[in-house]
Amino acid sequence: MKIRSILVLLTLALLALLLACSKKEEPQASNKAEEKAATAAAPATPVDPATAATITGSVKYPGAVPKAAKIDMSQDPACKGDNTVETIVASNGNLENAFVYVKDGLGSRTFDVPKDAVQLDQKGCRYHPHVLGIMTGQKFEVINSDPTTHNIHPTPKDNREWNESQPPKASPIDKSFAREEIMLPVKCNQHPWMKMYINVVKSPYFAVTDKDGKYTLKGLPPGTYTIAVVHEKLGTETQQVTVGAKESKTVDFTMKGGGPGAMQ
Repeated sequence: MKIRSILVLLTLALLALLLACSKKEEPQASNKAEEKAATAAAPATPVDPATAATITGSVKYPGAVPKAAKIDMSQDPACKGDNTVETIVASNGNLENAFVYVKDGLGSRTFDVPKDAVQLDQKGCRYHPHVLGIMTGQKFEVINSDPTTHNIHPTPKDNREWNESQPPKASPIDKSFAREEIMLPVKCNQHPWMKMYINVVKSPYFAVTDKDGKYTLKGLPPGTYTIAVVHEKLGTETQQVTVGAKESKTVDFTMKGGGPGAMQ
């Protein structure tokens, strides 16, 4: 009788363990389905290259730029070299790492997703690049070039959150994002100073300003567009512009700071 009771208890425990394991697998299955749905987009709306327009411009920040604070990386001897906080990077008023994109005006157009992956590298215990853009459904590849383990942890509002460790020389981590999201924060749970931002959009018309604060949006169909620029600390500015066939226009921005969309 006692042996039978023990067998019953063991059977119940095994069933409980199997149920727990099956519940843990649900998010992974949902993530795969979400990624598949993102890649199975409608056929792209063709853009006639003979009429394609271009928008170029610069992003300025006339305000005082705080001195970049040095980061203490002594908690991990494998993190070597100098490292400073990347919040506002501007030289002579030219703002770097601002994300510029077509916010409105493309209507129901759809676009092919590039086959090439967008890469994020971890080197010197910092992210390269600090800000990037990617299309929904495009392959996102995370590389670890450091001799230490990192833990990549995006904390999105609209996409699925994930959190994965990556030892030195490990295989790249491959992901994608199913939904549009601007200034999606990414952090490293191992090294709290490591932060960067991903911008997920549905069109190929986006850019990150270079060290001169410059950007270019090529191949636009003629139309009227709302162009937005977003910065992690300075918020969002927008302008409307109309471009005709084969036309090139300049749209410059000046960030005042404190605008909507600034991250804390």
